[in-house]
Amino acid sequence: MSWDWAFVWQIMPTLLQGLKITLLVTVLGAIVAAVLGLVFAVARRSSIKPLARGTSFLVQFIRGTPLLVQLYVIFYVLPDIGIRLPALVAGVIGIGLHYATYAAEVYRGGIEAVPRGQWEAARATNLTLRQTWVHVVLPQAVPPMIPALANYLIAMFKETPLLSAITVLELMNQAKSVANSSYRYIEPMTMVGVFFLVISLISVALISLLEARYGRKASR
Repeated sequence: MSWDWAFVWQIMPTLLQGLKITLLVTVLGAIVAAVLGLVFAVARRSSIKPLARGTSFLVQFIRGTPLLVQLYVIFYVLPDIGIRLPALVAGVIGIGLHYATYAAEVYRGGIEAVPRGQWEAARATNLTLRQTWVHVVLPQAVPPMIPALANYLIAMFKETPLLSAITVLELMNQAKSVANSSYRYIEPMTMVGVFFLVISLISVALISLLEARYGRKASR
């Protein structure tokens, strides 16, 4: 089958609509992962043993099961107990929750890298627990985490085709729809690969800039 540029331009609006959904899911999922990851990291350090152990078990359980299975449970199993979510919402929650467990490990490493003296100094100056976290710990812990979190963001972006399994009209699902209706697969699937490759390369370049910037700050 020969390449047909006219067909590519014909299907481009549909693919771009799918790309928009893919990017939206990635951004919203990243927000969910960043917030929940921090919650998980802090809960695992809690002095309340049941909370710390329960959170640790939850994190390990989610990390140890495939994202696709989790998406199926959220979208297809939860309705059996009366919880029905739109496909897009289920996809954002599923991918955000999954990557929150990886973000939690990054947060944990960053938090534990903060010198113990900083915690003691905060207590000595009578800072509250919230003030200690907001003004002392997180400003020192977050910058070294940025490259690792950014890498997980790229991984999340490349996992979005799994959302086609729960009917989210993201890029891959739109491409499959075009291919199935036209019986031409080479153009839509190639363009999907091109979109993912270009955006991934741009993201990698931005991550490199962040790493170089942080490296310069750390060396001062």
